[in-house]
Amino acid sequence: MQDIVILTGAGVSAESGLGTFRDTDGLWTKYDLAEVATPEGFARDPQLVHDFYNARRANARGAVPNAAHDALARLERAHAGRVLIVTQNVDDLHERAGSQAVWHMHGTLAGALCAACGHRWEAPPLMAPDDPCPACQRPTTRPDVVWFGEFPYRMEEIADRLAACDLFVSIGTSGSVYPAAGFVAEAAARGARTVELNLEPSSGGALFDEARHGLASEIVPAFVDEVLAPR
Repeated sequence: MQDIVILTGAGVSAESGLGTFRDTDGLWTKYDLAEVATPEGFARDPQLVHDFYNARRANARGAVPNAAHDALARLERAHAGRVLIVTQNVDDLHERAGSQAVWHMHGTLAGALCAACGHRWEAPPLMAPDDPCPACQRPTTRPDVVWFGEFPYRMEEIADRLAACDLFVSIGTSGSVYPAAGFVAEAAARGARTVELNLEPSSGGALFDEARHGLASEIVPAFVDEVLAPR
């Protein structure tokens, strides 16, 4: 049975109305990433950071899964082997489409984290700097997302799954941000077939055995159909 690991990035959610870093008129263009997506920025102005993530949380809440999310959920349901989605996205569109094996390496907008004691809980729609942690009561709450300069979640487990997979698929990611950009090399080194599905060639596109370019809502369902086709 084929073991599949799928890496997804912002491109898989773009057609659901959730912008990427490269959008010319999206939410990201209105903020300096050094101010809203780093620990240092949070220390300087926690209200600004909370305002940014409150806006992102509302944006994600209003989005709906697209055909790419639906196709990946269908793959998990119908495939005889294991299917794992490792996502760089902090939205929950994979889960809302029906996928269950989803690892958020950059955290999730749906989560809150206490910077003092490490307690995690479900984030309310609006967060503020003086919100007390439910566990220790200190006003040190932050979004449970991985900022630039912080270490992504579950990296050892991800490495184990990349080493064991037969097929690695990268969808909607630029291929320029590590450690995720190195996943294709890790999988290929253990003999996995590697496929890129992206709007355009990524920075690491030459590393893949195969690449297909186009809208995620079109090329992902077509690829899933091929994987699930009787042999």
